[in-house]
Amino acid sequence: MTDAYPELYLRLPRNGPEARGRLLGEKGARGSQKFVIVAGSPAQVEEVASFRARKPTSYRTRRQLVAEGALRRSERWQGYLEAARDIECTSPTAAAEILRGCSVNGWGEWKSADGQPLARLDHLSTAPNRAWLIRGSHVLGVDLVQRLWIAEGLVSVAASRLRQGVEENPDRELLRTLVEEDYESATYNTKRELVEALHTFLTRMKPDDTVCTLSDGQLYVGKVTGAAEQIVSEDGRSNLRRPVDWQATRHTWEELPEELRQKLKVQHDVVDLTAVQALIDGLGLTDDQLADEAEATVSSPGAEPPALTARRPLELPEPDQSLADRLHVHTTSWLSEVRDLLRDDKQLVFYGPPGTGKTHLALELAKFFGGGPEQVKLVQFHPSYSYEDFFEGYRPREDAKTQQGVAFRLTAGPLRELADRAGEEGNRHVPHFLIIDEINRANLAKVFGELYFLLEYRSESLRLTYSGDDFSLPDNLFVIGTMNTADRSIALVDAAMRRRFAFVELSPRTEPTRGLLRRWLKGQGKEPERADLLDELNSRIDDADFRIGPAYLMKPGVDREGGLERTWQTKILPLLEEHHYGEGADIEKRYGLTSLRAALAAREDESRA
Repeated sequence: MTDAYPELYLRLPRNGPEARGRLLGEKGARGSQKFVIVAGSPAQVEEVASFRARKPTSYRTRRQLVAEGALRRSERWQGYLEAARDIECTSPTAAAEILRGCSVNGWGEWKSADGQPLARLDHLSTAPNRAWLIRGSHVLGVDLVQRLWIAEGLVSVAASRLRQGVEENPDRELLRTLVEEDYESATYNTKRELVEALHTFLTRMKPDDTVCTLSDGQLYVGKVTGAAEQIVSEDGRSNLRRPVDWQATRHTWEELPEELRQKLKVQHDVVDLTAVQALIDGLGLTDDQLADEAEATVSSPGAEPPALTARRPLELPEPDQSLADRLHVHTTSWLSEVRDLLRDDKQLVFYGPPGTGKTHLALELAKFFGGGPEQVKLVQFHPSYSYEDFFEGYRPREDAKTQQGVAFRLTAGPLRELADRAGEEGNRHVPHFLIIDEINRANLAKVFGELYFLLEYRSESLRLTYSGDDFSLPDNLFVIGTMNTADRSIALVDAAMRRRFAFVELSPRTEPTRGLLRRWLKGQGKEPERADLLDELNSRIDDADFRIGPAYLMKPGVDREGGLERTWQTKILPLLEEHHYGEGADIEKRYGLTSLRAALAAREDESRA
């Protein structure tokens, strides 16, 4: 980078005037690229309320410039300040922050005359900024956070045995080779993690990324201000360094959002925190302060800051009478109870005999609580279903280039896909639902694996069997299972499963199933005969788990000529024959339509008499 770079421009918010600046060839004392604000450039008069705590260095510099008259009231632009002279700054970001009076990404906001961001002109990645956790409280037995990082404005990785002269922005293959040679005695897992940490620090991290660290139960937050530098430190504990502008405010563990604490528990020296960056950006700030920051930095009027979106509470909408009417449920209080169970337990199972509408109800409630079908995924368990099918595993895939060979590739299952979608930035307040039909028909311990633990402890994370990722179940992921009590495989449901799920019965002996068919017929303007027949039928079945649900008599085919008789002969009586198998019972005489209708007619005659 030299002075030959084109002049750069920074637009002030709300389509304000443009400031001008240019990069200098030399670096500042802490390794960041120096930058000059050109005399005559406009600046914001007001500072956002959070500026002092979030960007203390830029805040102090700006106040000093105002005090000495280098930034003064502008005659050219009413309501703005103006640079009375060229102002040398420690970095492009510091220059942008001084002009705007708030935290801002200078590498993205300073642009050339044709609109190219400075990061692209300087051959840096123009990908959105990320957030990182770098552990420094125990580096070879020493707390570098207090001793070095905060005091000198930097962050570091020990790299005590890595050779000097590593090229700029090395790829993984080069680092893997260097680590194999320089850390020959280390274990394979130590080498793998070291390669990832070095690659992140040297290649993926860039100026204006957020960096976090923990020390003495407090979280420290800062911004990377420059490139990585390799040195020979005296004690070998900080051979790779990056300059950082640390915020003045510290945050105790107790005040951190649960999702952020979950990520901070991951046991690696360098951890990607980008998924919770919005939560980090909002630490210590009120909603009003975040709105002020957005107004000073976001060009789109009225756009909600990601930090405010991340604060939206996870809520399940309250069921109303229209939903109860649509689902033919007897009362909204029953639906509200289901909502409360989901909110408190995250997982529940609808269980009952066949035909009680378990799957239909699960899907309809999931769409209502989730805000639409796009937040709902359904899977059906069966005896051969496995962890690899459900969560992730290696599956054969055709070679994309030759379309001949087959390779095994790590592939996400439905739970992993939905969990990843639910955990995306901006989605954490949106409920997502996984419906597991026939949940008791699979070997649950085999299918869930280590996920059993995460179902109960949503705030924890575990290392996955195949990918090795640190994974947790998002708080906004809900699971609804359905279980057929007529299937004797329900006995396979162990105590661990029962402890992690709330169980809600859907049975012809209880509401909302008991009167569902009658309510449906009334809403359709149809005669109640079917409901009378079903009630009489179920009164003759001793085992409640084998009573017949109303769904069989709510299908369109029942309304056709002879449809009721066909449904009775081909759907209902075969179930009862299986139930009484080996008993020699006369199914037709006991449960047939002729017998049921005769009983109903006799009862009606008695009531008239």
